[in-house]
Amino acid sequence: MQVGLPFIVNLACTGVIPTQTMSAHVPITHEEIIEDVARALALGVQMVHLHARDAEGLQTADPEPYGRLVEAIRALPGGRCLVVGVTTSGRQDASFESRARVLDLDGDARPDMASLTLSSLNFAQSASVSQPDTIRRLAQRMRERGIKPELEVFDVGMANFARVLLNEGLIEAPLYVNVLLGNIAGAQPDLIQLAAILAALPPGCVVAIAGLGRFQLGANGLGLLMADGVRVGLEDNLWFDRQRSTAASNESLVRRVIKQAELFERPLLSRTELRNRLGMVL
Repeated sequence: MQVGLPFIVNLACTGVIPTQTMSAHVPITHEEIIEDVARALALGVQMVHLHARDAEGLQTADPEPYGRLVEAIRALPGGRCLVVGVTTSGRQDASFESRARVLDLDGDARPDMASLTLSSLNFAQSASVSQPDTIRRLAQRMRERGIKPELEVFDVGMANFARVLLNEGLIEAPLYVNVLLGNIAGAQPDLIQLAAILAALPPGCVVAIAGLGRFQLGANGLGLLMADGVRVGLEDNLWFDRQRSTAASNESLVRRVIKQAELFERPLLSRTELRNRLGMVL
């Protein structure tokens, strides 16, 4: 039980799928994403997970808009200490070449982290393909570039593959892991399934728990009880309530998590302390 310990919030603010037709609160443009990140920074969020969109509002692997986002975030009050992650999603393009482009960003545009999904998986209406060789090549490129993997785990098998990569020397401790619960083809948000994943992970991981769709609130509760913190945001869930009567915003979801944490007497971890725990030097 993690009651009383400082916790982390990883804001996943945009994602691949959400559009402003689905919810007017989804930040799509550069300016909208920066505004949401600025609000999260003011609330004490320590980490952000970025997806950039092209001029048509579609997910892009072009590194240029990611670099501009990272540079603009660094310029925000508190942005220099924020842990900034970018996606290497295989949901629209499974190739290593496309997904690795964002890892070549440098200087103030270089991210601290990049997502690394540890297997292929099915979502409700589509698949995200990550072949073992592609995962290994992305992990190797991240290590070469000094970018820490933001490991994405949807089931026990993915947790086991984290051990494999660690043993192969492709990733290095301390590890950061998002455990995502509630996907149709993955682990569900209950204590038994979460406990199995946590037991399968390498020891000493920094772990945040996310819930997809209507499972977000409950999964965040599990993260506050059982892990180092939570991942939350409109990438995973567009609604504030299970009845889908109230549209969420990234700010409202972060405020709710902080309110949940107060019940468990868990203050926000400082950004500097999170960086220290992850071995990230400013």
